[in-house]
Amino acid sequence: MSSLIEEDEIRHEVALVWLESVDELDYVRQSLDRLPTRRGKPAYHRDGRMIGYARLGPRARPSRSSGTFRRRVFWLLPHDRDTDPDGLYATGTPAEAVDPRTLAPGVKGRKTERSKGGITPA
Repeated sequence: MSSLIEEDEIRHEVALVWLESVDELDYVRQSLDRLPTRRGKPAYHRDGRMIGYARLGPRARPSRSSGTFRRRVFWLLPHDRDTDPDGLYATGTPAEAVDPRTLAPGVKGRKTERSKGGITPA
């Protein structure tokens, strides 16, 4: 969940790679996934679709036990607001969701009125 992500855990991020435009998305879900590399596009094994991912710099070290790197992945599920505007998240957001406009490398992002389904700017 995004509320459980600490900025210390994402301090080695050097870039966020968006696979599609986030300009029209009110929110994206984010998670810290264990991945085999620092930089490449990760495999995606959830329902829905991957929206983007973080790339890590050379100072990021793998886990001693698994050899994997913890990297953020951004994603949406089929019942999220972008594809089902009148559905479960017509208002409110999933716990792990943040407004993509508040994200940057090393910045965990936050919920906004827009992400919560409130007033959207014209």
